[in-house]
Amino acid sequence: MSDEKTGLLLGKTVAVVDEYSPQLLYPIARAEARGTLGIEGALPFSGVDLWHAYELSWLDERGKPQVRVGRFFIPAESPCMVESKSFKLYLNSLNSTVFASEQALAEVLRRDISKVVEAEIELELFPVDAPELDGGVPEGECLDGLEISVDDSPPAVSLLQVTDTVVEEALYSHLLRSLCPVTGQPDWATLYVHYRGRALERKSLLRYLIAFRRHQEFHEQCVERIFIDLHQLLQPDFLEIQAFYTRRGGLDINPFRSTDSAAVPLSRMNRQ
Repeated sequence: MSDEKTGLLLGKTVAVVDEYSPQLLYPIARAEARGTLGIEGALPFSGVDLWHAYELSWLDERGKPQVRVGRFFIPAESPCMVESKSFKLYLNSLNSTVFASEQALAEVLRRDISKVVEAEIELELFPVDAPELDGGVPEGECLDGLEISVDDSPPAVSLLQVTDTVVEEALYSHLLRSLCPVTGQPDWATLYVHYRGRALERKSLLRYLIAFRRHQEFHEQCVERIFIDLHQLLQPDFLEIQAFYTRRGGLDINPFRSTDSAAVPLSRMNRQ
């Protein structure tokens, strides 16, 4: 991955920033990675990058800290995504900043994130003990108990197999691991697939997902790669994919892609 700016902070030691600093936010253009997947022009999917920010804090007008959990919806059609470490540092920079109200904070968050991704985002703020934040378990069948042999093959559509039987089913695995393209550190996730079309051979799907173990790409890019591979193979009536990446630096990300523009992402999983 080539740096688009010299300001990429990922993989670097950064001093704590204790004052509001929107300039920390770092955009990563989606077009280059999508080009490697043959995506040009109209997107073959709809979706969002769903983030949870668990360390969101600011000061009220009396100097008392306030805390919330933020849920950010960044549209898949935005030209840019936001780099996770810059997102964390930006949120940390709010910790000693006074806001007149929670609404005033929300307006600043929406403005700053929308600016960096070049599209309007949505935002929800929750008390830290809100039931809306309870984790869940994916619907469908877990693939992880299947007995398979695994080699060092990289992820490729050729690893996947289908039958002629048409089904609608939901499948998931907790074994998705990919690597950060900058630091090489592992990112773990649960991968959920819901589709209607020719049936995937389940062992082949599990081998394919495990093949990401040494694959270096950002979370959002991995999900789009999986979507394109499955869509190319299945030519389904319907397909949606969501990855639930485990928390790092007070943030989790849950990229969601679907052939249905009206579909909505699931919230979060217990392991996050």
